[in-house]
Amino acid sequence: MALLRRDSQVTRQLLRLVLLHTAWEVGSGQVRYSVPEESKHGTFVGRLAQDLGLEVAELVSRMFRMVSKRRRDYFEVNLQNGVLFVNSRVDREELCGQSPLCAIDLEVIVDNPLRIFHVEVEIQDINDNAPVFPVHELQLFISESRLPGSRFPLEGSSDADIGTNSLLTYKLSANEYFTLDVQMRNDHNKLAALVLKKALDREENPVHIALLTVTDGGKPELTGTVQLVITVLDANDNAPVFNQSVYEVTVLENTANGTLVIKLNATDLDEGNNKNISYLFGNFVPPIVRAAFNLNSNTGEIRVKGDLDYEHVHLYDIQVEARDKGHQPMTGQCSVLLHVLDMNDNAPELAVTSLALPVREDAPPGTVVALVSVSDRDSGDNGKVTCSIPPNLPFQLVSTFKNYHSLVLAEAVDRERVSEYKILV
Repeated sequence: MALLRRDSQVTRQLLRLVLLHTAWEVGSGQVRYSVPEESKHGTFVGRLAQDLGLEVAELVSRMFRMVSKRRRDYFEVNLQNGVLFVNSRVDREELCGQSPLCAIDLEVIVDNPLRIFHVEVEIQDINDNAPVFPVHELQLFISESRLPGSRFPLEGSSDADIGTNSLLTYKLSANEYFTLDVQMRNDHNKLAALVLKKALDREENPVHIALLTVTDGGKPELTGTVQLVITVLDANDNAPVFNQSVYEVTVLENTANGTLVIKLNATDLDEGNNKNISYLFGNFVPPIVRAAFNLNSNTGEIRVKGDLDYEHVHLYDIQVEARDKGHQPMTGQCSVLLHVLDMNDNAPELAVTSLALPVREDAPPGTVVALVSVSDRDSGDNGKVTCSIPPNLPFQLVSTFKNYHSLVLAEAVDRERVSEYKILV
């Protein structure tokens, strides 16, 4: 019994293979059509029944049906006239991506007798996709130290279309500093790069804006854009600058230690460490300056450190440098002329350089008794000296030259009446 069942199954399989082989032989012909993507519903594709050699009047009776290998029914057949038409929107890029050949395979089946036909509908590309960049704004960072001729590759755009519709042309907006260089790669794609044509200066223009436009080769052509924001990175190309080349200040002698004399200020057009400044005395500043003053390297403040004495030094010429903290430091210089003002801190000093003693009582008036010299280490009015002696004495003080005075006999003297005079000058 089992043997008879197996024989029956084998017989049915052989019969099915014979029928399929017959249908393939009869319907092995293939019909090809083409239609642009995005065609509207109802768009004519081809006279399918006529091209397959079928009678339109028999399509219903022979159970005409069409099967697509795609899940969607992109095409339908009008059983009244045998015309193949577009049933739903076809997006070539969604269907086939960047493949150069895109087609939808259909199988047409009729009964009585059973026949199978293969139909291929090629989907033609139209220029329905504009070129696009991966971003709307592209940030570039370029050091101002880069030399003209330097290249900076740009990320290219893409176009979902194929063929001529995807041939791209790049254009850069008018720009004083950059030009565009486009080269063809081995894969026939274009590589765009910015080329620096003029040296950058961050202090003059820290940011450059340019528009990169790409155009495809379709008709009509479509375009895409990306804004290039080029930030110029700082290089240490500016030295610190003082707001004056020479500063003049005054300070009283004997000023207390720690007293602020002047606060210097220098600026640097660079940024970051390139603009951070340290202040220091110049290499040729003498030891007397370093002994008398302190310079704060961070603030630029000069303060009194030692004793100031006008009579010892009344003018200090201080050379100060401002040095930035860049990789290769740059410096600026200034001079501080510091005038020490005199104070009346010195008493006059007197010296008797000659004495003609004792004085004879018969000495005539005008006889020089002594020569007195007076000095004062101070200056100006503080150094001017007035000399005097008490009144009602037979002597007088006569100025002879600058701070030299003569003590002379003003009238006759009488030893028997006064034998000695004590004179306070």
